[in-house]
Amino acid sequence: MTEPPGRVTLWGIEVFLATAEEGSISAAARRLAASPSTVSQQLSGLETALGAILLDRGARPMRLTPAGGMFRRHAQTILNAALEARAELAMSDMSALTTLRLGMIEDLDAEVTPRLLSAMAAELRGCRFLLETGASHRLMEQLDGRALDVVVAADLGAELGPGDWAEVHPLLTEPYVIAAPRGVIDRAGDVRAQLMTLPMIQYTSRHLMGRQIAAHLMQQNLRLAHRFELDSYHAIMAMVSGGAGWTILTPLGVTHAQRFRDATDVLPLPFAPLSRTISLHARVDVLKDMPQRMAGLLRPLLQAQVVGPAVAQLPWLSGQLRVL
Repeated sequence: MTEPPGRVTLWGIEVFLATAEEGSISAAARRLAASPSTVSQQLSGLETALGAILLDRGARPMRLTPAGGMFRRHAQTILNAALEARAELAMSDMSALTTLRLGMIEDLDAEVTPRLLSAMAAELRGCRFLLETGASHRLMEQLDGRALDVVVAADLGAELGPGDWAEVHPLLTEPYVIAAPRGVIDRAGDVRAQLMTLPMIQYTSRHLMGRQIAAHLMQQNLRLAHRFELDSYHAIMAMVSGGAGWTILTPLGVTHAQRFRDATDVLPLPFAPLSRTISLHARVDVLKDMPQRMAGLLRPLLQAQVVGPAVAQLPWLSGQLRVL
């Protein structure tokens, strides 16, 4: 429904900010769980109310006009104030929480996330849940920008991680591992030397995990040529299982593409170990004790759905892949 001309609404502001961040109407619509036509109507209504063009819709990606850049600062202040008011009201009675915006890394979206949402829905019967999956750094940016309330993601490290504004609840630690075509690597021989003779399929350096892997290889003085740099676990594991090369992933990444598991061998890194931590992140004091309760729900789910099955398949992971 289009608002009457001359009225600036909170929904219109949220639509404008999402479109400015995403760079397109369709991407903003996906983020807001709305239709592209609704987003377009809200933008037009806001521009009419303000008497200014805020976005250059002809540019790809869509760009802010000078007026849009000026209004964006005010819009973010308005939205932040509304979110803080909503949070204060929620803190007084968490059972009255109407919307929870949750970000989850895609590694957990098949087994863990649906069970977590079911458990939360049973506790918060009047709450609407909005889920966003994606790369850890992207989810943390949205948490920082108040587009998400709670994020489950890989820790970004001291330099890139959140500041004092975030509370962090560690959930899981997991090692990086080798995935190679079944039977190609002789485990009794020099695994490192054998890998050097095979092509490497690298996880994209556009994501934090890919950059961590690349940095670790450089620290080991390993400069590996690679023809493929992919951002999909399924595509990487499909190529590995087909004999195109080997890769470095985490157990979560390997099990995310479980259908290729029978055609691959999973081995420890034949050089210095590398690991990462998955944690739950939220803004300090915004959701009262809910982040801690969510972490408490997640840990047994991770043990049952991730750690237990992985260690049963690969006993050498015991102690390295564990709930915190």
